[in-house]
Amino acid sequence: MNIVLYQPQIPANTGSIARLCAVTGCRLHLVRPLGFFLDDRHMKRAGLDYWQYVEVLIHDSWEDFVGTVEADERLYFIETDGTSLYHQIAYQSKDYLVFGSETTGIPPAVMQFYADQHVSIPMKQGRSLNLANTASIVVFEAWRQHDFQW
Repeated sequence: MNIVLYQPQIPANTGSIARLCAVTGCRLHLVRPLGFFLDDRHMKRAGLDYWQYVEVLIHDSWEDFVGTVEADERLYFIETDGTSLYHQIAYQSKDYLVFGSETTGIPPAVMQFYADQHVSIPMKQGRSLNLANTASIVVFEAWRQHDFQW
């Protein structure tokens, strides 16, 4: 399973998601530009000593990232206005879970190409979860569907 952070802004969220990747075996993809430096102390602290267990791939742009995705691999965009709920998807181990920037989400110019792949977590209107919490919920649902093996 792959977690993709599209232009993340908050280093502590990225660090927490790296820790999530370490304990679930997911690969972490970071799509530039990033709102922090990769050696940011807050990001490193949030990831603790788990960084050695995480495969981190850095992509200079969305186009560069998409160029690495194989034809049989699927992308799901986790946004607040998804057309499907996260638990309704039958996840595959090669899927990519794409999360947008904490401040702007995923731009419409990107989302328009993936109209049927918008996924959300139910929340009360006007509120949203922290990025790292959202990633955890979706990753653990995908992993649960595979009996916690991939």
